[in-house]
Amino acid sequence: MRSEKQKMLAGEAYRPGDPELQADAQRAREWMARYNTTLATSPDERRALLRELFAHVGEGAVVRPPFHCDYGQHISLGDGVFLNFNCVILDVAPVVIGALTQIGPGVQFLTADHPRDPALRRAGVESGLPITIGANVWIGGGALILPGVTVGDDAIIGAGAVVTRDVQAGTTVVGNPARPRGKA
Repeated sequence: MRSEKQKMLAGEAYRPGDPELQADAQRAREWMARYNTTLATSPDERRALLRELFAHVGEGAVVRPPFHCDYGQHISLGDGVFLNFNCVILDVAPVVIGALTQIGPGVQFLTADHPRDPALRRAGVESGLPITIGANVWIGGGALILPGVTVGDDAIIGAGAVVTRDVQAGTTVVGNPARPRGKA
């Protein structure tokens, strides 16, 4: 029988109150309490802290505090990634951010999802789908990236966009829901 964590990472319905998941979430909360006081420290010191929790932290990656996540251990940052203030990554599934991607303040990556059936929601199950962001992507402030989305290399996500479906490489999307921008 698979654990709730294995189900979670497989994108299946799982129970977030599971003791193993709660312990992982507590570890992340304790880490965030430390990390979010480091604004005045050097990027190298903050990167060392990121490496304590994240699955991968590339060279030169920067995450400006405050920063919030569910678990942290499912987040991978490529070389030179930049996350501005107040980013949120709900990482109940893997979140991979490619090299040289620039992320504005207040951006949210939301892998977590909830059943559409009200009886299942009452039962307390949820699920998640991975988010993958390519290399050299620019995501404007306040954008929301929803479960299961893949953004191709060199794409641009406009500020405040709500990205509900995949974005092709080199495409600029804006709005809610995000759609390719027309020719200027």
